[in-house]
Amino acid sequence: MPGSAGPAAPDHPAGYVLRKLPHVTLLFWILKIVAVTLGETAGDLFGITLQVGYVATALIFLVFFLVVLVSQVNAKRFHAPLFWAVVLGTSMVGTEISDLSNRGVGHGSAQNGVGYAWGAVILTSLLVIVFLVWWRTGQTYDVENIASRKGEILYWIAILVSNTLGTSSGDWLSDDTGLGFRNAFFVIAGIMLAIVAAHYLTNINGTLLFWLAFILTRPLGAAGGDSLTKPTDEGGLGWGTLGGSVALTALLIALIIYQIVQIRRHPLEPLPYPLNRLTGQPQKPNGAVVAPTPPGTGSAARGEAGPANAPDRHVTEPAERDN
Repeated sequence: MPGSAGPAAPDHPAGYVLRKLPHVTLLFWILKIVAVTLGETAGDLFGITLQVGYVATALIFLVFFLVVLVSQVNAKRFHAPLFWAVVLGTSMVGTEISDLSNRGVGHGSAQNGVGYAWGAVILTSLLVIVFLVWWRTGQTYDVENIASRKGEILYWIAILVSNTLGTSSGDWLSDDTGLGFRNAFFVIAGIMLAIVAAHYLTNINGTLLFWLAFILTRPLGAAGGDSLTKPTDEGGLGWGTLGGSVALTALLIALIIYQIVQIRRHPLEPLPYPLNRLTGQPQKPNGAVVAPTPPGTGSAARGEAGPANAPDRHVTEPAERDN
């Protein structure tokens, strides 16, 4: 984010931090849509088809989410399978949190909760609070350039809430408005195209457009998942929750392998050592620290095989201040 409110600080002697989060490209959005669609079908598979119930399913998914999240936060560099496992976990947990709060405890679609509309309102308010806290902590909103531990944790909290919000808003759009999942899919897809056009044709803040698109990919995936799993007489393909989940899992694995190959060919460049946006003070990095290299020189600046796949002897762990 431009315009630091605090005094400028000199570059930290540690130099650079290995990147933990991927670039936001077309492949990123395709992977995100597939992951959240799988989260929808897997949630329905456990919660409804297998009649595990929302509470038990939510606990199962929560354990999976916490395990992969802790692994991701403690990792020293970007690992595609781990990163997308966390995104999948936020989708699965978000689906169960949304269903539990909106529908209530039990099996099927019993309406004993707050309802889709109120669920969306509550989650929208919660997401606004998350972004306000994010801003107050002095972390960058630029999701491609998050290099601090605190910034990454806020990033994952925002993703969890936004995926949960996406579930509630998608259910509200398809059920409460009477559009149905197919028409809701086309409405959301139309809004997504408008966001893409706004990105290329207007000066609307890119961070705002990113999070709007990120939220909308969740109901887009939910509507797409319903299109795969619902019976043909309801407008779906009739694959069922099991068939849909298996197909989406295979597709997600194939796309992750493709991303791994691409990153090996074009390694992710490291990021400058993180500084607090408000105070200019150094922060605790979220990835391995690379020995200092002058900007514009050496593999650390170019993102070549050295920093992306650097052995341990090229990594340092200096003392940091977590601000």
